Amino acid sequence: MPLTIASIQAFEIRSDLVGGAPSTPARRQPWGVDAEVAGPMSRYPRYKRLRAAWRPAMPAVGCLVTASDGSWGFGVSRYGNPVIALIHEHIGPLLVGEPALATERVHDMMGRIASSYGTAGLASYAISAIDLALWDLKGKVLGLPVWSLIGGPAREAIECYATGNDTDWHMELGFRATKLACPHGPADGVAGLAANEALVARTRELVGPEVELMLDCWMAFDVEYAVRLAERLRPYRLRWLEDCLLPEDLDGQSALRQRLPWQGLATGEHWYTTFPFAAAAARRNADVLQPDIGWVGGLTACLKIAALAEAAGIAVMPHAGMNTPYGQHFGYAVANAPMGEMFIGTAPGVPLAETRLFPGMSVPRDGRLVPADAPGFGLGVDLDAIAAMRV
Repeated sequence: MPLTIASIQAFEIRSDLVGGAPSTPARRQPWGVDAEVAGPMSRYPRYKRLRAAWRPAMPAVGCLVTASDGSWGFGVSRYGNPVIALIHEHIGPLLVGEPALATERVHDMMGRIASSYGTAGLASYAISAIDLALWDLKGKVLGLPVWSLIGGPAREAIECYATGNDTDWHMELGFRATKLACPHGPADGVAGLAANEALVARTRELVGPEVELMLDCWMAFDVEYAVRLAERLRPYRLRWLEDCLLPEDLDGQSALRQRLPWQGLATGEHWYTTFPFAAAAARRNADVLQPDIGWVGGLTACLKIAALAEAAGIAVMPHAGMNTPYGQHFGYAVANAPMGEMFIGTAPGVPLAETRLFPGMSVPRDGRLVPADAPGFGLGVDLDAIAAMRV
């Protein structure tokens, strides 16, 4: 008998999952504890100082898909009860009885199921969790790592870049590319422009001319401010400016491309479904597309985005792709994914191996990473470990 989906369960999980507390003492607090980072709410003084003042404090979501023979797969996403409700009360029950290995079919069904209230946004998080769990299940059933199911290794190892403002620690870890979080936006005026330039100048001096340097603007700018900042930063040879605009402003992204033809541009972290990526590929208005594999619609959506981008000569480097096994498998097997992002929010001095999300996942060594070769995503957890993750 064909293998079918028997159940889909979603539940809140701890954000640290199974990693536990690091055993190595930290040298200092990590940069993100009290750092000001420019963002969409920076124009409002009440919420300007810290992103945590306005971002939702919802738990992570775990999704367990079980097949008719008892085999299972596990996926994760974000935003707690609203996403869990979509999985339990609508999307999940309609998938019971569907072929468990038919990831393409089920992904198409999920997008159509959610169409009455919109596939983007919270629905996309729910779809991502289920899709990742199905790919994990498929790999386990077939006895292959997901990167092998995608098509096998596209490279010997993934070249990784570190994101965060503890740049000295990134260099010590052996990364040859790093990305800064931008502290100031339009609300800070000319003084903010000067402070941003000073940060980039100090960092370029620290890392030297051979290290790739990027700047994450996290939806904080408008077109005019992005152009003014880019002109000031031109001497420091940034590989790209990232997520300058609110994600819905696709016309603004095209205007930015037109006004900054010489500057690398990256975007897409907060885009959902394949459609905005298709528009960007058609317009060629970015050099790097950055879907988040746990938000955009899972691995199935990321593979479609990679195909669209490859046809347009655009690279795909998923948001925080090296922080999860899911993104690692994508980056290892997709030809137009030349680098992988490792967001480092943990304290300097603590080895990356002590901060991993799952026990079976790899971490970068000297800036390079090879994913695990265990079946599925190689999470290294059993059902008891998953039960222990529940909040």
